[in-house]
Amino acid sequence: MASTSGWIDIHGHFNPPRSESASQKAWQDLKDVRFMAPKPYEWNEHDILAYLDRAGISMQMLSYIPKNIDALKQSNDFGASVVGRHPSRFGLLAALPTNDPAACLQEIRRAQTELHADGFAVTCCYQGVYFSDPILEPVLKELNKIGAVVFLHPDGFAPPVQGRPVPISEVFFETTRTVVDMLYAGIFRDYTDIKFIVAHCGAAVPILADRLELLGTEPWVPNPHGIKKKEIKQHLSTLFLDTAGTGCAPLAAAIGLVGCDHIVYGADCGVPCSTEETLEDNRKSILAYEGMTREERQAIGHNVRALFPQAVERMRSAP
Repeated sequence: MASTSGWIDIHGHFNPPRSESASQKAWQDLKDVRFMAPKPYEWNEHDILAYLDRAGISMQMLSYIPKNIDALKQSNDFGASVVGRHPSRFGLLAALPTNDPAACLQEIRRAQTELHADGFAVTCCYQGVYFSDPILEPVLKELNKIGAVVFLHPDGFAPPVQGRPVPISEVFFETTRTVVDMLYAGIFRDYTDIKFIVAHCGAAVPILADRLELLGTEPWVPNPHGIKKKEIKQHLSTLFLDTAGTGCAPLAAAIGLVGCDHIVYGADCGVPCSTEETLEDNRKSILAYEGMTREERQAIGHNVRALFPQAVERMRSAP
């Protein structure tokens, strides 16, 4: 079995410290959306570091996207403080409030100049605004200008669908809707210097890619930006897809779409829907996946290194 030595985990959630009453409220909020967590969940950097050591993971990128701007900024500040305490073990993907382009641009600049974030994290749909919405054009232009890495993640705390918590299936469909709309909005064509990482192995996008290529430019499909048939897989193949919470079945389609070098390791650590047992089951299944060579499996945890040079430098500078 391949080793995970030197791996970077792209998909690590966190939350700032909170009071007992806030913790209880967060727990009740989970239960209100049918997310039946057995107890309140509190993130602790030392517990995460202990898990990373047990799993052989060298660094984890942190992301958390609260639903109001003040909490979002406070979260980014706290994430930056964690990186400051453990610069060789953590990185920060600063959250962006993508319902408000002006606030978003301000947070991009703050993340760069004050927080020294490694990249950015966005929600597929934030406060009713999809990441494909035309109002975000100035945000996309700025992210493209700076060659940003952008991690796209669905809202795992949205209202339940047919009585089930959204992390079990709806997050896949929400991600897929968003990526397809980004494709038709011309985002992947027009902003080629943004490096997009899509959570959960790209959700259903790899499975849907052939259908999109076959039917997606037919006359009955609205296509206001004139995306051509040959561009569909060409644009989708530029995505990086993480391995969080997927098992091996989606890997074949994902590799077929983006290639082994765009498959990156994501654990989905730091949320109540993940336990060390499920994280390890997923990691071990990936390391044993027979659809890749040993070298390709080993590279999964290293493929993001080119995207995060300052994080890699922090790892190298560790005593």
